[in-house]
Amino acid sequence: MRRMWAICSKELQLYFLNPTTYFAIAVYVLLSSYMFYVSFVGYQPSILDYRLILGNTIFMLLIIIPLLTMRLISEEFRQGTDELLLTSPVTVTEIVVGKYLASLGLLVVLIACNLVYPMTMSFFGTMNMPMLLLSLLAVFLLGAAMMAIGLFASSLSQHQMVSAVIAFVLLLGLWIIDSFTMNSDIAQKWLEPFSISSRIDNLIKGVLHGPDILFYLTLSLLFLVLSIQVVERKRWR
Repeated sequence: MRRMWAICSKELQLYFLNPTTYFAIAVYVLLSSYMFYVSFVGYQPSILDYRLILGNTIFMLLIIIPLLTMRLISEEFRQGTDELLLTSPVTVTEIVVGKYLASLGLLVVLIACNLVYPMTMSFFGTMNMPMLLLSLLAVFLLGAAMMAIGLFASSLSQHQMVSAVIAFVLLLGLWIIDSFTMNSDIAQKWLEPFSISSRIDNLIKGVLHGPDILFYLTLSLLFLVLSIQVVERKRWR
């Protein structure tokens, strides 16, 4: 456990020494601020509902998260430090989970940047706190699953941009998978439950739905296990 937290701490430090991190956060904040201005200030009468900008900011995670996760494992392969890391007294599970926890720490930073919008809204009236908290939970669960997918993509290539493209394709596919139904009830029945975008609807509406939470937790665990298996295979090559 101590070694896992050491890896997590090291990755967090690398995050905040990497210019790409600041670029991604800056783009995220600027675009979400513009959307907040258009939705809350520009639209009159103003509505005290954080969900007005939530959909747009969540969609931006499709672009931001691949940029934030592309270096997690691929950089180790590119620099050749994977051999040193994999031969050290640290298990592959500790390596992968430590890096994943660091990505979750950065996800919390992104969510914290968004808190300025409901705080601003609260000056103009009373916010629906249960709905706000469940909306933030929805963003965290969705982001956590997307970070796990990005981490998996990072383990597939030593080239960061290739990893970012793979992550984007995987995330986009899971995002729009429910649109592949083509008006088929059978296809909709089988594909819609795997859509990462539609699963947050209940939480955003203020409904704490257990199967949706379990879906995101299971999806995160699945791609963590896949990442561990990919790194483990490369360890014995």
